[in-house]
Order: sequence, then C-alpha cells, then structure tokens
Amino acid sequence: MNFAFSEEQEELRRSVRRFLEGKSPIPEVRRLMETTDGYDEAVWAQMGKELGLQSLHVPEAYGGQGYSFVELVVVLEEMGRALLCAPYYASVCLAANAIMNAGTEEEKQALLPGIASGDTIATLAFTEPNGRWDASGITMEAVPGPDGSGGYTLSGTKMFVLDGHTAGLVVVAARRGGSEGTDGISFFAVDGGAEGLTRTPLPTMDQTRKQAKLEFSGVSAKLLGPDPENTEGTGWAALSKTLDQAAVCLCAEMVGGAQRVLDMSVEYAKVRIQFGRPIGSFQAIKHKCADMLLEVESAKSAAYYAGWAAAEDNDELPVVASLAKAYCSDAYFHAAAENIQIHGGIGFTWEHDAHLYFKRAKSSEILLGDATYHRELLAQRIGI
Repeated sequence: MNFAFSEEQEELRRSVRRFLEGKSPIPEVRRLMETTDGYDEAVWAQMGKELGLQSLHVPEAYGGQGYSFVELVVVLEEMGRALLCAPYYASVCLAANAIMNAGTEEEKQALLPGIASGDTIATLAFTEPNGRWDASGITMEAVPGPDGSGGYTLSGTKMFVLDGHTAGLVVVAARRGGSEGTDGISFFAVDGGAEGLTRTPLPTMDQTRKQAKLEFSGVSAKLLGPDPENTEGTGWAALSKTLDQAAVCLCAEMVGGAQRVLDMSVEYAKVRIQFGRPIGSFQAIKHKCADMLLEVESAKSAAYYAGWAAAEDNDELPVVASLAKAYCSDAYFHAAAENIQIHGGIGFTWEHDAHLYFKRAKSSEILLGDATYHRELLAQRIGI
C-alpha cells in the first residue's frame, strides 16, 4: 500500500503554494486582518473561477470537481501555512459539508453550485453564548410557520460564527422547543440578509479568522432535509458528521501552520549568531527543534490518516477525527510557542510573523473544542 501523496496531489500542492505565495504574503495577511470583511473579493473570485478551490470536493453533479477529502487536506495544509484570510473554511468545510450531509437532492442542486463557484459565501451557525460544542449546547428554537407551508422561524443567538458577518447563506443548527440532548436538532437554511437577523463582527485574538454574533428574532428559515414530518429533529447525526469532517479540515490547516513555524525556527537557528556561533549549534536549541520536528511529523500522520478516513467515509472517522484534533491542537500550539522562544525577544513583538502563527494556533486549538474536550470525546467513542 502506498501511503504517499500521488504526483497529481503533489502538483496540486505546488500550484496552491505558488498561488498563495503571490496572493497571501504576510504583508497582505496583515492588511486584511485590519479590514472588517477579512478577505479580498478579487482573490476569492480567482480562487473559485480560475483555480476551482471552492469546488474541489463538491460532487460534479452539484457544480464541483468531485475530488476527495485527501485533495482537500492538501489544499488546506497550504492555506494554513500561508495564514490565508478568506471565508474558505466556513464555506467549504462547514456549510458545504452540512448541506451535503443533510440536504435533499433538490436542496443540494440549489445551494451547492453557488458555494462551489465562490459566488456564495456560506457558513454554519452552531455554537451559542454558552460556548459548548456538544448537542446540549444548542438551545435556539425553531418554530413551525402558522401557514403550514413547511417554513420555520428562528429566535435566539449564535456566537463565534466564522465569517458570519459576510455570509450570504447561513446554515443554522436549531431545535424544537422542549427537546433535549441530541433529540429535536435540525439544520435550517437562512438568507444572510434576512429580516430579523442582526450580524455583529466580534473582536478576536486571531484576526486572521473573522467571527460574528448572529441574533435571530423571528427569522424565516427553511428546513434542510426531506419531508419535515419524517426528518424534523433528526439532524444530530448529520451535524456530528459535519463537525468531524470540519475537525479533519482544521487539522490539515494546523499541520500546515506547524510546519511553517518549524521551518522558521530552523532557518533562524542557522543565521542567529551568539558567542561567535549559530544558536542552532547549541544543544538546547537543537533539542527544541528536534522535539518540534517529532511533533509536527506525528501531527501530519494523524491529519493525513483522518483525511483518508473522511475520504473513505468509513466508521473510523469519528474516532480518528477526535484523535487528530487533540494531537494536532497540542502540536501546533507547542511548535508556535517554541518558535517564539527560539527567536528570543524579537519573537515576542507584534511586528514578527511568529506572533501571527501563535495566535492562529491558539484560536485553532479552541475551535471545535480543545484537546481536552476531544480526548474525552475520543474516550466516549471507543467505549472507555
């Protein structure tokens, strides 16, 4: 069995890296961080129309290219390396997967082509002010419309919604009143400009990934799924799968960033001179770099295996998604922290790139649940 990427996949990596080196250098990342939208519309359009990155793993029947999660992992790894500022993760890894997991054939035909082309920015609104990532954290109520047309209204607040302030389509996880736990949860599609929806950008530690608070006050929504009488309240399975897939995507991003901070550390250790010698010749620095290398390579193995499990859509996905998320979170954060230590005083300054990767590592660690949460989830999933 060949565990390496194919030549076609490596060429995809090289192509995406060249594109991001030209469109997402660190000065551009810093510029976009300071904007409200957090991305460049022209670059986003180019990603969709010319490179087809948004359509990569969307089936051809819905306007995509029909590649697997393995190719998506390759692309996201390069995006994590470049700290790309764009709503790619929200649209492709969250919203598109949610629609593919829960939508009817007609809904997929209607919603996915816009995401695949890049014309539609979409996101998934899941977490609430309680900050929980499990089913019990969903308290937003969906009330059936009075006219019997199958429409619903949503009331409540969603927090920490990635790119929620710019999304034209919001997939919302909500529940019927009186239900608890995994019961009563469904997906709903909401227009980003719907009446009664208030969207407020949130201040974030990691400015490279924008978040928003969405307040719903009787907002009209459409249930995602077949006949409401048969599927209403059975959305947790689709949501759980979506979150596992999103965790795999995030792991790919994290290993890309972790490899970049390792490279930064090694490069600096070779050129920084102290006492007449490169600091990389000192045992303390060599050991730090060696430990980082071990963690980064192990994180890659976990992320790549999780990507394979997602591509195969096999029964291992829930287990390996939590395993990879826990390990990659720790590895990236530790590598980013050690990168600052190796750079010394300059690494602590805002002007240095190490600062940006450290903040992205911390935000990625928390997103979708931290390592402790996923270790507990892993224990539950394997029956410990």
